[in-house]
Amino acid sequence: MPLTNVVITNTKPSDQGKSIKLADGGGLYLLITPKGARYWRLKYRWAGKEKLLALGVFPEISLKDARARRDAARRLLDEGMDPSEKRRSDRVAARVAAESSFKAIALEWHQARAAEWAPRHAASVLRTMEMYLFPDLGARPIAEIEPMALLDVLRKVERAGKLDTAKRLRERAEAIFRLAVATGRARHNPAAELADSLKVKISKPRPALRLDELPAFLVALRDNQSLTPHTRALFLVVITCFTRIGETVRAEWEHIDLKNGIWTIPAQNRKIKTTLKHITPPHLVPLPTQVLDALSQLRAHPQAGPYVFPNHHKPRSHMSEATLLKALERMGYGGKNTKHGNVVTHGFRATASTILNEAGFNPDAVERQLSHREPNQVRAAYNRAAYMEERRRMLQCWADYLDRLTVEKRTVPFLAADMAPASTA
Repeated sequence: MPLTNVVITNTKPSDQGKSIKLADGGGLYLLITPKGARYWRLKYRWAGKEKLLALGVFPEISLKDARARRDAARRLLDEGMDPSEKRRSDRVAARVAAESSFKAIALEWHQARAAEWAPRHAASVLRTMEMYLFPDLGARPIAEIEPMALLDVLRKVERAGKLDTAKRLRERAEAIFRLAVATGRARHNPAAELADSLKVKISKPRPALRLDELPAFLVALRDNQSLTPHTRALFLVVITCFTRIGETVRAEWEHIDLKNGIWTIPAQNRKIKTTLKHITPPHLVPLPTQVLDALSQLRAHPQAGPYVFPNHHKPRSHMSEATLLKALERMGYGGKNTKHGNVVTHGFRATASTILNEAGFNPDAVERQLSHREPNQVRAAYNRAAYMEERRRMLQCWADYLDRLTVEKRTVPFLAADMAPASTA
């Protein structure tokens, strides 16, 4: 007699410590254990042997659902398949599919590459994949993803106006598919076929001050009463020494030699690949007298942490790289407030480089001060000159010129010929 929900509900566990079987028909029965657990089982014969197939737990699997599962198993038997083996093979296939999903291989690729990246960059790469690639492609077997499926995802990013992000996502997807092909989990690389399918963003120079705009900015900076001494000194260093903001805010007092006027930027603070940091020498920055005076004033006040430019709220941490950007916005020179012009922190490097090159200073000394690598590998191997003394004189000349622009509030002639001659001592 077929089971009913009433019979199932009213049947209590045996008080004699034995299991109870309630048959429904077609080999299906409900097993009630002495502790009250209720399991659906299907008894069937395969290759002359009696076998059992677990169909779920009541009430999560209702009587109706259990019968549907029994009927599906019976159909497999009619087709010459063992339901238990089919379930086992399905589980294996599901596990293989999960291990061969786009997300699984992307995470494998990311883990391998992250060892070469700075932690912040590694986190950024993972975050963009989680935002844009994984929602649509993550669970799909990587071998089944065709170019149009990937292109649809990239087009969404492109339509949002994030052309650089779309470009980087395609490049990362190409690397992920390349790993899948190399390990036999995909046969082709659809991302490679999309290299010319995205819009190309027209590169624009980062906002920077021209020479004719520089005097007004320097006067506004001098007269700004809202800047803290540390923020003012930070402005002075990045404008005068045109160092990268990330390297500058991470400067520690142990890196600064006030007596000899040298700032040593260790390799771990430099903008280079993580894998190259252990073989890359530090970058030496000569400090003009104006910078030395400002740093000496800061040093005269005790500080809790090691950083030259400490975080106001967390003294043992360094300032945020966005500190100067926020100050520029308040001054009307950046962000949403460009009333007086537009400049970003990195733009001070462009301003200094442009003016110094046009003034006739040695381009190699300028590039060395910018900590740029020599693009010509042969020349780089032989030309390792640091131009230290020349850079020292150049930066002092540049610092004096900035002071003059601030005082005279207008552009004045500036030539490399004005640089003090090298000492003959």
